[in-house]
Amino acid sequence: MTTSKFSKYWTLITILLVAIIAISSIVLWSRYSRSQPIEVSIPTAQELPGEIYIGGAVSNPGFYSLKADDTIEALIQAAGGTTNADLSWLKLYIPQTGEEEQPQKINLNRAEAWLLEALPGIGETRAQDIIDYRQQNGPFNNINELIKVEGIGTATYEKIKHLITVAD
Repeated sequence: MTTSKFSKYWTLITILLVAIIAISSIVLWSRYSRSQPIEVSIPTAQELPGEIYIGGAVSNPGFYSLKADDTIEALIQAAGGTTNADLSWLKLYIPQTGEEEQPQKINLNRAEAWLLEALPGIGETRAQDIIDYRQQNGPFNNINELIKVEGIGTATYEKIKHLITVAD
Protein backbone atom coordinates (compact mmCIF):
# COMPACT_ATOMS: atom_id res chain seq x y z
CA MET A 1 0.00 0.00 0.00
CA THR A 2 2.80 2.44 0.73
CA THR A 3 4.11 2.07 -2.78
CA SER A 4 0.66 2.90 -4.14
CA LYS A 5 0.36 6.07 -1.99
CA PHE A 6 3.89 7.11 -2.94
CA SER A 7 3.06 6.55 -6.62
CA LYS A 8 -0.13 8.67 -6.35
CA TYR A 9 1.77 11.55 -4.70
CA TRP A 10 4.60 11.29 -7.19
CA THR A 11 2.13 11.50 -10.11
CA LEU A 12 0.37 14.51 -8.51
CA ILE A 13 3.70 16.31 -7.89
CA THR A 14 4.84 15.63 -11.47
CA ILE A 15 1.59 17.03 -12.94
CA LEU A 16 1.83 20.10 -10.71
CA LEU A 17 5.46 20.76 -11.74
CA VAL A 18 4.65 20.39 -15.46
CA ALA A 19 1.73 22.85 -15.07
CA ILE A 20 3.95 25.40 -13.29
CA ILE A 21 6.64 25.14 -15.97
CA ALA A 22 4.08 25.49 -18.78
CA ILE A 23 2.41 28.55 -17.23
CA SER A 24 5.78 30.19 -16.49
CA SER A 25 6.90 29.61 -20.08
CA ILE A 26 3.74 31.20 -21.47
CA VAL A 27 4.09 34.24 -19.21
CA LEU A 28 7.76 34.73 -20.12
CA TRP A 29 7.08 34.27 -23.83
CA SER A 30 4.25 36.84 -23.84
CA ARG A 31 6.41 39.46 -22.09
CA TYR A 32 9.31 39.09 -24.51
CA SER A 33 7.38 38.62 -27.74
CA ARG A 34 8.92 40.24 -30.85
CA SER A 35 5.57 41.71 -31.84
CA GLN A 36 5.84 44.38 -29.16
CA PRO A 37 6.31 47.79 -30.78
CA ILE A 38 9.58 49.59 -30.25
CA GLU A 39 8.93 53.06 -28.92
CA VAL A 40 11.29 55.79 -29.99
CA SER A 41 10.69 59.17 -28.38
CA ILE A 42 12.38 62.37 -29.34
CA PRO A 43 14.00 63.95 -26.28
CA THR A 44 12.48 67.24 -25.20
CA ALA A 45 15.93 68.72 -24.60
CA GLN A 46 16.46 68.63 -28.36
CA GLU A 47 13.08 69.90 -29.50
CA LEU A 48 12.60 69.23 -33.21
CA PRO A 49 9.81 71.50 -34.42
CA GLY A 50 8.46 71.12 -37.90
CA GLU A 51 7.57 68.22 -40.09
CA ILE A 52 8.85 64.77 -40.91
CA TYR A 53 8.54 63.05 -44.27
CA ILE A 54 7.14 59.52 -44.07
CA GLY A 55 7.44 57.54 -47.29
CA GLY A 56 7.87 54.02 -48.54
CA ALA A 57 5.34 51.32 -47.72
CA VAL A 58 2.74 53.56 -46.06
CA SER A 59 -0.76 54.31 -47.31
CA ASN A 60 -0.32 58.09 -47.51
CA PRO A 61 3.33 59.14 -47.87
CA GLY A 62 4.06 62.78 -47.15
CA PHE A 63 5.02 65.37 -44.56
CA TYR A 64 3.54 65.12 -41.07
CA SER A 65 3.80 67.33 -37.97
CA LEU A 66 6.51 66.24 -35.57
CA LYS A 67 6.16 66.61 -31.82
CA ALA A 68 8.70 65.75 -29.12
CA ASP A 69 6.72 62.81 -27.72
CA ASP A 70 5.87 61.17 -31.08
CA THR A 71 6.64 57.50 -31.48
CA ILE A 72 7.47 55.77 -34.75
CA GLU A 73 4.23 53.82 -34.44
CA ALA A 74 2.21 57.06 -34.07
CA LEU A 75 3.92 58.59 -37.09
CA ILE A 76 3.27 55.49 -39.21
CA GLN A 77 -0.40 55.54 -38.18
CA ALA A 78 -0.59 59.24 -39.10
CA ALA A 79 0.53 58.22 -42.58
CA GLY A 80 -2.35 55.76 -42.83
CA GLY A 81 -0.49 52.68 -41.63
CA THR A 82 1.74 50.36 -43.60
CA THR A 83 0.93 48.56 -46.82
CA ASN A 84 3.42 45.74 -47.40
CA ALA A 85 6.21 46.79 -45.09
CA ASP A 86 9.25 45.19 -43.53
CA LEU A 87 9.31 46.98 -40.17
CA SER A 88 12.51 45.26 -39.11
CA TRP A 89 14.41 47.89 -41.11
CA LEU A 90 13.60 51.62 -40.96
CA LYS A 91 15.51 54.51 -42.49
CA LEU A 92 15.76 58.00 -41.00
CA TYR A 93 17.08 60.74 -43.27
CA ILE A 94 18.02 64.14 -41.83
CA PRO A 95 18.57 66.82 -44.51
CA GLN A 96 21.42 69.29 -44.30
CA THR A 97 20.74 72.96 -43.66
CA GLY A 98 19.64 74.64 -46.87
CA GLU A 99 18.73 71.37 -48.57
CA GLU A 100 15.59 71.87 -50.62
CA GLU A 101 12.49 70.06 -49.47
CA GLN A 102 10.61 68.02 -52.06
CA PRO A 103 6.83 68.47 -52.15
CA GLN A 104 4.58 65.52 -51.49
CA LYS A 105 3.58 63.92 -54.76
CA ILE A 106 0.13 62.51 -55.38
CA ASN A 107 0.05 59.05 -56.94
CA LEU A 108 -2.36 59.14 -59.89
CA ASN A 109 -2.85 55.38 -59.66
CA ARG A 110 -3.90 55.31 -56.01
CA ALA A 111 -5.27 58.73 -55.08
CA GLU A 112 -8.91 59.16 -54.19
CA ALA A 113 -10.99 62.01 -55.63
CA TRP A 114 -10.58 64.32 -52.62
CA LEU A 115 -6.80 64.13 -52.91
CA LEU A 116 -6.79 64.73 -56.67
CA GLU A 117 -9.00 67.79 -56.10
CA ALA A 118 -6.18 69.33 -54.05
CA LEU A 119 -4.11 69.68 -57.24
CA PRO A 120 -4.18 73.13 -58.90
CA GLY A 121 -6.70 73.22 -61.74
CA ILE A 122 -8.27 69.88 -60.82
CA GLY A 123 -11.77 70.18 -59.43
CA GLU A 124 -14.39 67.62 -58.58
CA THR A 125 -15.22 66.84 -62.22
CA ARG A 126 -11.59 66.44 -63.39
CA ALA A 127 -10.75 64.31 -60.35
CA GLN A 128 -13.59 61.96 -61.24
CA ASP A 129 -12.43 61.97 -64.90
CA ILE A 130 -8.95 60.83 -63.75
CA ILE A 131 -10.46 58.02 -61.68
CA ASP A 132 -12.74 56.97 -64.56
CA TYR A 133 -9.79 56.96 -66.97
CA ARG A 134 -7.68 54.70 -64.76
CA GLN A 135 -10.63 52.35 -64.18
CA GLN A 136 -11.24 52.04 -67.92
CA ASN A 137 -7.61 51.95 -69.11
CA GLY A 138 -5.72 50.54 -66.14
CA PRO A 139 -3.03 52.32 -64.15
CA PHE A 140 -1.07 55.23 -65.60
CA ASN A 141 2.36 54.15 -66.86
CA ASN A 142 3.81 57.66 -66.65
CA ILE A 143 2.58 61.11 -65.67
CA ASN A 144 2.47 62.27 -69.30
CA GLU A 145 -0.59 60.06 -69.82
CA LEU A 146 -2.59 62.51 -67.73
CA ILE A 147 -3.18 64.68 -70.81
CA LYS A 148 -5.15 61.76 -72.33
CA VAL A 149 -7.82 62.39 -69.67
CA GLU A 150 -10.69 64.42 -71.11
CA GLY A 151 -10.56 68.04 -69.97
CA ILE A 152 -6.91 68.04 -68.92
CA GLY A 153 -4.70 69.89 -71.35
CA THR A 154 -1.05 70.78 -71.55
CA ALA A 155 -1.49 73.96 -69.47
CA THR A 156 -3.03 72.08 -66.53
CA TYR A 157 -0.45 69.31 -66.86
CA GLU A 158 2.43 71.82 -66.73
CA LYS A 159 1.00 73.33 -63.50
CA ILE A 160 0.85 69.98 -61.71
CA LYS A 161 3.55 67.76 -63.21
CA HIS A 162 5.91 68.42 -60.27
CA LEU A 163 3.18 67.36 -57.83
CA ILE A 164 2.19 64.01 -59.33
CA THR A 165 3.69 60.54 -59.66
CA VAL A 166 2.69 57.06 -60.80
CA ALA A 167 5.19 55.24 -58.60
CA ASP A 168 4.00 52.57 -56.18
